[in-house]
Amino acid sequence: MSPTGTSPSTDNEDTLDLRLPDDFVALFATEATDTIEETVATGELLDHMADWGPTPTPAGVLHLLPVRVERDLPLIHGWMNDPAVSAFWNLAGPRDTTQDHLLAQLNGDGRSLPCVGMLDGTPMSYWEIYRADLDPLARRYRARPHDTGIHLLIGGAADRGRGLGSTLLRAVADLVLDRRPACARVVAEPDLRNIPSMAAFLSAGFQFFDEVDLPAKRAALMLRDRSLRDLM
Repeated sequence: MSPTGTSPSTDNEDTLDLRLPDDFVALFATEATDTIEETVATGELLDHMADWGPTPTPAGVLHLLPVRVERDLPLIHGWMNDPAVSAFWNLAGPRDTTQDHLLAQLNGDGRSLPCVGMLDGTPMSYWEIYRADLDPLARRYRARPHDTGIHLLIGGAADRGRGLGSTLLRAVADLVLDRRPACARVVAEPDLRNIPSMAAFLSAGFQFFDEVDLPAKRAALMLRDRSLRDLM
């Protein structure tokens, strides 16, 4: 469920290499900047995810709240320094390490949104919902427009190993498909070494599609297809 191998960075290596004439860029620079800022502010790339609200699950009511660094950093930093988590997320260390990871998304172009998962009002998980078709991952498979990716971290050790991950993953995948009508597939890329994570995605209705080499891991590409959601 870790993000190792994909990045919220907006460096050139993570974007398409599209070059426009200098005069065109000069003419539309101001308008383009205004459009980008408006897109990020309104959450258009993820269909206003911040407004999706809570969703019922067999384990309780889940609400994905967009991260507020001043509120959530201590909690997420603690989770990232759990050895069972850091083995796959690679974000253990000082608070700045976690903060930089969060801010890269929050200050980015809106293609990825970090969230705290509240289950019946208790913060217990960390999520990243991202546009897989706009992510470097899209170079590793035949991405379709609006493919949406999921990363999940279950925070407390007591919540792991009892099927909660698969329950929440299914609920969030359904939520994505319900709230993003243009999205036909929900995508995951867990580390092949992370057997519990892959099992959780399979139990949540995802299908194994392929193995892909990402910068920091070899991953299992897994998909939940809208057309099969009622069958899996």
